[in-house]
Amino acid sequence: MAVSHEIKSQLAKLLATEDLVVEHKKVKTAQFNVHTRVLTLPMWEKASNTVYDLLVGHEVGHALYTPDEDPPKGVPHQFVNVVEDCRIEKLMKRRYMGLAKTFFRGYQELNEEDFFEIQGEDLTTYNLADKININAKVGNFVKVKFSEKEQEVVDLIDACETFADVAIAAETLYQFCKQDNEGNQKVKDLDQLDNLPPIPKDESSPDLGSSQGDKEMTHEEMQEEAERREEENKQTDSVSSEMDYDDSPDVRTADSLENKLQDLVGWGTCENTYVEIPKINLDTVVVNNSEIHDYIDEWFNFQQEKYSTQNPYEKVDTEFRVFKQTAQKEVNYLVKEFECRKSADSYARATTSRTGVLDTSKLHTYRYNEDLFKKVTTLPDGKNHGLLFVLDWSGSMQYTIKDTCKQLFNLVWFCKKVGIPFNVYAFTGEWKRNDFDKLLEQHTTVDVKPHYEKVEGLLSVHERFSMMNMITSEMSGKNIEKQLLNVWRLAYAFENSWSCGYTYPPRVTLSGTPLNEAIISLHQIIPHFQKMHRLQKVHCIVLTDGEANTVPYHVIVERGPNAEPYMGCRRINPEATFLRDRKLGVTYKFGYSYSEFTDVLLKNLKDHFPNTSFIGIRVLEGRDITRFLNLYFDPLKDSNYFEKKEKIQNEWKKTKSFSLKNSGYDVYFGISSSVLSSDSEFEVEEDATKAKIKSAFVKSLKTKKLNKKVLGEFISLVA
Repeated sequence: MAVSHEIKSQLAKLLATEDLVVEHKKVKTAQFNVHTRVLTLPMWEKASNTVYDLLVGHEVGHALYTPDEDPPKGVPHQFVNVVEDCRIEKLMKRRYMGLAKTFFRGYQELNEEDFFEIQGEDLTTYNLADKININAKVGNFVKVKFSEKEQEVVDLIDACETFADVAIAAETLYQFCKQDNEGNQKVKDLDQLDNLPPIPKDESSPDLGSSQGDKEMTHEEMQEEAERREEENKQTDSVSSEMDYDDSPDVRTADSLENKLQDLVGWGTCENTYVEIPKINLDTVVVNNSEIHDYIDEWFNFQQEKYSTQNPYEKVDTEFRVFKQTAQKEVNYLVKEFECRKSADSYARATTSRTGVLDTSKLHTYRYNEDLFKKVTTLPDGKNHGLLFVLDWSGSMQYTIKDTCKQLFNLVWFCKKVGIPFNVYAFTGEWKRNDFDKLLEQHTTVDVKPHYEKVEGLLSVHERFSMMNMITSEMSGKNIEKQLLNVWRLAYAFENSWSCGYTYPPRVTLSGTPLNEAIISLHQIIPHFQKMHRLQKVHCIVLTDGEANTVPYHVIVERGPNAEPYMGCRRINPEATFLRDRKLGVTYKFGYSYSEFTDVLLKNLKDHFPNTSFIGIRVLEGRDITRFLNLYFDPLKDSNYFEKKEKIQNEWKKTKSFSLKNSGYDVYFGISSSVLSSDSEFEVEEDATKAKIKSAFVKSLKTKKLNKKVLGEFISLVA
């Protein structure tokens, strides 16, 4: 069975009893940074779950018990590590009794696979450090014998409780192995002496056994003798060099284990990447409400003056007034449902207590009633609510944005009636555009500033992304109605661009779909909104008609040996990219589809703001329903895929709407764009036939039923 890296990450955090930052990367050995509290684990793809748990438990032991101190001077790291491994594994087993079985089974598997490379070897030839390493890890399966002197060192290591004890024991172990190694080398040196060539005689003294002792050497003979001696000296130096040795012992079993563990790493897999959400600057992201409408008013007023002979807004303004009048029924329904649910909730939490004052109306019941005192019922204060609306201002909304605004306006009027503070934001990439307005005959130059300091590993939010604060409760009622009319005019111009008698301002034109960037910005918008209005409960409603592209992340790009590196961007690899939240100590795996990427951002947002409800309203055309449902119903992940999908489709056929509970939102409403554009009023011509009257009545009922169903579910979430 494949190992889940994120499950092992959670295991490491639970064992460490802290929100460690756990990363799985293509590294040879595990590493733990005691300063940043980052535990880096190799991607042991070929390891079983048992061995993986063993290795994670061992590394967490280092995270818990190994301090940020330098090892004792003069002692090789291997010897310190052998002693420290014994100590931390002992402490981990003591702390987590169930972990002892994991260590037992894990080391049993490693021994069977001969990770220490000791099968068929004579362990008596191993030095003490190796024997202690073998005994501590696989001593249950391999018999290791110690002499009396060796046992003293073993007992010293077993008694280690602190890292100071480890330093003393490691030095003792090293000196013992070093002396033992030197003793063995002396024996080898004596054995090598027998194989040395005969020592040449000193030719400067006469050889008494030679008949040539008194004979004088010629010049040629002296030269030959010098060459012969030089050759013999070379041979002697060669033998002496072979006798040289490094008197520092090593721990071969530690090297073997490390090499074998590297074989478990899946080098062919993708490198895991961990990205984080940037903390954006609201001053650069949010466009002020007054600034937007001053710009829109200037544009519309200019056109009014240009077409002074006629009013280009007469038709659209009349249409807005008619809609406002007819929408009051839905708004009143929302208010009634909200007040009913709020009151029911208050009374359900009401408390009743005695006052200690006699109730004179009950005195006549004193013979059979002991409760003669007045009571008081206390209703808890209701929570302060606030609503944030995020409106999709993308090009694909061109023909549905007016119908979407109808839903939005109903909710805005509802907020006004019940006194709930609200803000309406529209996400766009067009506000900060540099352009030449042909109508106004003036250049628009915007000073574009970055929203945050760019750091490698942060998700990228483009400098031209903006959240336009289109409508806010901070304005007076008169100004709010004026701003609603401006938005209505814009939506009408988008939908009827060829037949409209006026044009829309270029800086508020429809753009791309920076939905994910908008969700990232909510990390700062929500607490700011909550603090400003002292809210206890915030509801965030996102109105959109489609998915958004994934957001890239920042990386440092090397341009070449002679060029300075620069901060660039790289696309998300869904196979091995995780969203990491250091504050929460949680990582999230990105999916393959655009919707899964957005859901991850929403889940992280909900984890940060558990008292905030996130509601999605998706405008759909009939042909898109199957594709949309396939995003949230996967036959490979859900065995009841067909039943659930069929239930949603049947609901869509009846009411042209549905609600999903398995997305990143708390609830995701799907609403038919055709029904949204339908008028709920029952209107027929004077000479209409019975069939036409019936058709108009049924159509009106369906529209009202849809509105009440969606709005009723919405109120149940915000009340």
